[in-house]
Amino acid sequence: MPSTATLNEVKKHPLVISLLEGANRYLGVIGFTEHGHRHASLVSNIAQNVLTHLKYTERLAELAAIAGYLHDIGNVISRMDHGISASNISIMILRDLNVDPDEITEIVGAVGNHEEEFGDPVSAVAAALILADKSDVHRSRVRNPNMVLFDIHDRVNYAAEKSFLRVDAEKRSITLELTIDTSISQVMEYFEIFLSRMVISRRAAKFLECNFSLVINDNKLL
Repeated sequence: MPSTATLNEVKKHPLVISLLEGANRYLGVIGFTEHGHRHASLVSNIAQNVLTHLKYTERLAELAAIAGYLHDIGNVISRMDHGISASNISIMILRDLNVDPDEITEIVGAVGNHEEEFGDPVSAVAAALILADKSDVHRSRVRNPNMVLFDIHDRVNYAAEKSFLRVDAEKRSITLELTIDTSISQVMEYFEIFLSRMVISRRAAKFLECNFSLVINDNKLL
């Protein structure tokens, strides 16, 4: 009989542990920010919180958490199309855990649609994952120890001292609140590299029947 695997069971799966560590290690070699257990855990928690605050079922919220934890494991194969790779790998892992086929469908559909280049909020789980993933902008993700060698992605992430995704179910609003040290990176640089992320975040919020806003240093920009 199919099971309802928990997030903890997914986290403890040996292949998930190895793939996530490997993906993060490989991305570090080519100069990307952190995409390991920290990012996976944070995105997982935020995705679950989004659906919980919006009064979706507890199980659907946990599916969002599972999708959030698995969404970047495809980077172990290649950064290109890593969402598609992660979906295919996730099917194998979730089948190994004997997860219900309908739940596998929910999870892999979200994982495969989390990137702004070609993704879409095709479900509530996918929308929550998109919002959670795009909200993780923070200096703790920067791995380059030499500020002189920072590229724009390092600079924008390092300038981000605080990020918080606020969900107001009553007002049907989802707000990404950032605190940025403008002596390190100007707000315009954030838009230069993250505008497409904000566009898909707005679409994700709309799918959840919410309005999306961006607040940087207490100034509403979207």
